[in-house]
Amino acid sequence: MGYGGHAELLLQSSPPGTKVIGLDRDSEAIEFCRQRLHRFGDHIVLRQGNFRDLKQHLTEAGISTVGGVLFDFGVSSPQLNNAARGFSFQHNGPLDMRMNQSMGYTAADLVNTRPEHELADIIYQYGEERYARRIARAIVQERQRCRVETTGTLVSIIARSVPASYRHGRIHSATRTFQALRIAVNQELESIEVSLQDATEVLSVGGRICAISFHSLEDRIVKHAFRSLAQGPHAMLSLCTKKPIVPSREECEVNPRSRSAKLRVAERQPKWELS
Repeated sequence: MGYGGHAELLLQSSPPGTKVIGLDRDSEAIEFCRQRLHRFGDHIVLRQGNFRDLKQHLTEAGISTVGGVLFDFGVSSPQLNNAARGFSFQHNGPLDMRMNQSMGYTAADLVNTRPEHELADIIYQYGEERYARRIARAIVQERQRCRVETTGTLVSIIARSVPASYRHGRIHSATRTFQALRIAVNQELESIEVSLQDATEVLSVGGRICAISFHSLEDRIVKHAFRSLAQGPHAMLSLCTKKPIVPSREECEVNPRSRSAKLRVAERQPKWELS
């Protein structure tokens, strides 16, 4: 659901009677959308929860099939801009990174308790960070002196552990590590494939799944899941996008954070339609 931009456009452009079900783990996002979309009345239904529980939330809302599903993966701009949430390396704040703040395990808990080899694996696998082992070693050395509690402290640790040329590269040297920790804390990737399968099963014939990802790990999972569901004699989907749709140069100028976005779309086929 995020902060309601896509939902608002869907509701504005859809035929009368259209209903949008919005899911988000972040209670702040849900409350913001409740106020932003209030004018749509009961055409918008907001539920706090994980998209991996999509089927459950639809059942509880009394809905068995839908005409479309939009997945918008990753973190929203308001979350990044709020230093207290700990998602951004550009603002000093508590090292939190939880999308659902009622869950107990924070990024600070992760970096202060995991063994060095586990930290290195997380940073390498989820961040595709070439200096993962050096960064993990530096974190462990620092936490032996005092607990790593803030984003600013972590940024300083990373800066000290990578080459000077890397600190002044095209992207910030902390980008990949922060991405990796956020993914690990929120268990983001584990939910994507099963959620795409579940979304396919609740789609009506001709309904579409749209998936927006913001880094290669997410996009790779979406691509493989769509291809798998679109293959064989009992294919449930057909691919609408052989290659992902990316933002135009004009869009990137207006919204720089859109530059890494990739949109893939697939359509529900009539074979094996659920009764």
